Amino acid sequence: MAEHCLRFPGSNDQPAVLIVPPLFDEANRMRRTLVLMMRTLSALGTSSLLPDLPGQNDSLVDTEAVSLNDWRCALAAVAAQENRPILVASWRGGALIDDAVSNALGWWRMAPIAGATIVKAMIRTRIACDKESGRQSGAEAIRASAAEGPVELAGNFLSAAMLDGLDAATPSLVEPLRQLSPSDVGGSALWLRAEPSEDATMAEAMAADIHSWAAICAAR
Repeated sequence: MAEHCLRFPGSNDQPAVLIVPPLFDEANRMRRTLVLMMRTLSALGTSSLLPDLPGQNDSLVDTEAVSLNDWRCALAAVAAQENRPILVASWRGGALIDDAVSNALGWWRMAPIAGATIVKAMIRTRIACDKESGRQSGAEAIRASAAEGPVELAGNFLSAAMLDGLDAATPSLVEPLRQLSPSDVGGSALWLRAEPSEDATMAEAMAADIHSWAAICAAR
């Protein structure tokens, strides 16, 4: 099933930036800022595309039906359809799958994170929600229940295959790579906020940095 892909135009002689957002609820908190960043990239002459991963955002696929490898395959398929060189820009858990684009000119990462850290954070959220509802739960019991069926974590129903894939995943070594933290662009960790938000200044700074890095990678 084809997924929605948000696109902003740019110069035809410049690389396109394939954006890989954070995963799960972190993507919702970052989306407004990422769209602002894409608008700025377009104004700078750099095109960009932000595809929905299967089971995420507006996808009609059930999240419980996908694995981390499915996301890697989907990302590679999107890149294969482009007729221009690609720079991959990823945030947080997006760095776990961004190397699926094996022929990229380069990679740009913001605050990459290990998959096991994502799982632990979602399990902590589940335990806190259970406690507020008067239910007792623990990390071991939650993980054990995945063997019987999808587990609800932070509003997502995840399969054992997805959880196992995340637990084993770390950002791969890729070259050329530019890696930054929020403070490098004068921003903050929007993905940790309680509600979706936006930071126009951070969006402009990220766009400028990505635009510059894309030019450097294209000239290599």
